[in-house]
Amino acid sequence: MSPPVRPITPPSLQPTVVVVGGGFAGLALIQHLRIAPVNIVLIDRCNHHVFQPLLYQVATAALSPDEIAEPTRSILRNARNVTVRLDEAIGVDPARRQLLLREGGSLGYDYLVLATGVEYDYFGHDTWTAFAPSLKTLRDAAEIRGRLLLAFEHAENCPNPDLRRRLLTIVLVGGGPTGVELAGSIAELARFALKRDFRNIDPTTARIILLEAGPHLLPGFQPKVRVYAEKSLQRLRVEVRLNTPVEMIDADGVAARGERIDASVVIWCAGVKATPIAACLGASTTRKGAIRVAPDLSVSGISNIFAIGDVAALDDKDGKPLPLLAPVAKQEGAYVAHVIRSQLEGKAPPAAFRYRDPGSLAIIGRSAAAVDFGFVQITGFVGWLVWAFAHIFFLIGFRSRIAVFLEWSWQWVTYARGARLIVGSEGLGRHSEARSIPSSPVVFPRSAAPPKSE
Repeated sequence: MSPPVRPITPPSLQPTVVVVGGGFAGLALIQHLRIAPVNIVLIDRCNHHVFQPLLYQVATAALSPDEIAEPTRSILRNARNVTVRLDEAIGVDPARRQLLLREGGSLGYDYLVLATGVEYDYFGHDTWTAFAPSLKTLRDAAEIRGRLLLAFEHAENCPNPDLRRRLLTIVLVGGGPTGVELAGSIAELARFALKRDFRNIDPTTARIILLEAGPHLLPGFQPKVRVYAEKSLQRLRVEVRLNTPVEMIDADGVAARGERIDASVVIWCAGVKATPIAACLGASTTRKGAIRVAPDLSVSGISNIFAIGDVAALDDKDGKPLPLLAPVAKQEGAYVAHVIRSQLEGKAPPAAFRYRDPGSLAIIGRSAAAVDFGFVQITGFVGWLVWAFAHIFFLIGFRSRIAVFLEWSWQWVTYARGARLIVGSEGLGRHSEARSIPSSPVVFPRSAAPPKSE
């Protein structure tokens, strides 16, 4: 006997699920609802999904942007119940079930899922953003890459030894995974990839300083992993300074723990805060603006609005806040999809969300990575292999996986980095006018005495 045929609900009568944010959390939810009897509208400010764990490799010329990003419409082209809109959510009216958009007026919903992520927090020092860019988007990565490469280019043309030293000094603020991975990758860029490219400077003498306000690197990792990370960075000649909070950042460098460090490039890898959309709900939030959610990830008091990913605040079974990691976001997206489907089908709600920790990974440099599975820690070349294959596996798109695998294989053999491109004015980035690095090469006539300062 053939199974009974379910009547097809006209799209106009199907519930509408609006998802704000096309990151790991938002896409995971959509993938689990793509055959459900709902209309899904994805709202995002970008037309692409970025594999953020590898964003630092774009910033350090190891990979090209298209190798870690994929157009959102391409990812969802086979999801017939999904509409993608390039727009920005600026408010929510829960009473009328309306999402307010910057470009498109308002949009009605039956279910609203906020997956807007986080942005970097400068702890009240917003003026520092002009001098110390953070790494969150492809635009940020291109800006940092431009600043790094231009520092070496300007140093090549600079006859003043003091200015040249400042040009070849790079400071990173924050010793979490992003800071550790960036520091190691910049050190390898200077020591290996650029080593034979210049005539007037020795790129291997570049001074790379990693500042961490806390007592150790990689908070959240096991002590064994933290020690390994610090020693690996020191082998790459990275100066690691713990218990060193930053007091000031300006166009000429940083002040940290009473010491002035002249630097041409400063990169912010410290704390984060939730995106502003969280505040418009009037719901309870953490000090960093993340929305406190119920065990089913709904916003407290509003059963048809959910928050997932980095914008959501939820504790694990031990009472500790869930980490801001891609696995958390993916699992939360899949869980909320299950909650919505259960409601649509009239089934009992699933048990409260519980995060299954697959482990943490951080790469420190060539053939050096730290993998923390909780019950076991893997470091060195084996850890690097685990890290590499895990990241390749989770990349979206077969083309990206092949491209990254081939690029990493070539780099491992040759030490070369083929994405060392400064593209027009974008190399300096949107804050270039605030920097003291000149926007064009500095060339002093032979007869002129070198200046004493900038």
